[in-house]
Amino acid sequence: MQDVLIIDDTEINLILFSALIKKLDNCRSHNFESPLQALDWAATKQPDLVIVDYMMPGMDGLEFIQRFRSLEGCEEVPILMITANDQKQVRYRALDSGANDFLAKPVDKVEFLARAKNMLSLSAARRKLADRAEWLDSEVKKATAVIVQREQETVFRLCKAAEYRDPETGAHILRMAHYSRLIAKHLGLPEADQDLILQAAPMHDIGKVGITDNILLKPGRLTGPEFEIMKQHAEFGYELLHGSTSKVLQAGAEIARGHHEKFDGSGYPQGKKGEEIPLFSRIVAVADVFDALTSERPYKKAWTLEQAVDFLNTGAGTHFDPACVQAFLNGFDEVLEIRDRYQEEEEAPSPQL
Repeated sequence: MQDVLIIDDTEINLILFSALIKKLDNCRSHNFESPLQALDWAATKQPDLVIVDYMMPGMDGLEFIQRFRSLEGCEEVPILMITANDQKQVRYRALDSGANDFLAKPVDKVEFLARAKNMLSLSAARRKLADRAEWLDSEVKKATAVIVQREQETVFRLCKAAEYRDPETGAHILRMAHYSRLIAKHLGLPEADQDLILQAAPMHDIGKVGITDNILLKPGRLTGPEFEIMKQHAEFGYELLHGSTSKVLQAGAEIARGHHEKFDGSGYPQGKKGEEIPLFSRIVAVADVFDALTSERPYKKAWTLEQAVDFLNTGAGTHFDPACVQAFLNGFDEVLEIRDRYQEEEEAPSPQL
């Protein structure tokens, strides 16, 4: 059923136009003598056609058209304006305001029906096109969701591969990923970037798959030469992930290479400093170190929260980006929630993290 909005301050005209509209298939009219009342109606119910008189007290047809066009969803609704034959200047102004066609007084019934029918056909075609566009958008979103799911599964399997060789737990990966997202949020990053770092952060140590077991799994302190070999995992991770068309893997490559850089330039592998270090890497550095410090491992006891926070504050400006440390501490209540939610007995991260 198509809706026709008719505005005319003369009751007999409303009766006439309404009767003519009833002759068209699947049409119903909504009649108003008051332009203001018609605008109120149109604000919540989008018509398929508007028929409006020019000469009306209080608000003429030109002002009505301008205000109607400003309503959401009414930018393309066909408007048929009724004017006198000698009102060409009015017609020009009406075209500028958004009118689509005109009827001259006295209104010819045959012409009225023909023009109304044509404009309703255009309106129907416009709606079908909009519905088609909405359907296509929905299908694209569905296809994109499938791709994202497959990408997340790839990330998950990469993290699982690293976990088989890395003594860190799956719960550590979950916690530091969520800490990273929390820091991004409190830095004011867009939600898309927050989600991206959540997905990419677990790949920070993926390069450890290239480190030999006698070094990676050594229970004691590494010697100088051994530590130099261990440091290679940052570049290994980058080489493994970079060059992908996936935003997640690109971010993972950036994080893998840069999360051991230090704000004062004393880190590795490139010795970058300050904002030369990618922001995601600076964020993950805080999240990863905090969770490593507060987690118990076979080779060390867990630090207290106070000790770990002191370490972050002491290292702000040297080891860590001060802004990232402050963002982490600003969300510390959420940090505690994340820490409680993901305990050591948790499994490795799911594709959805």
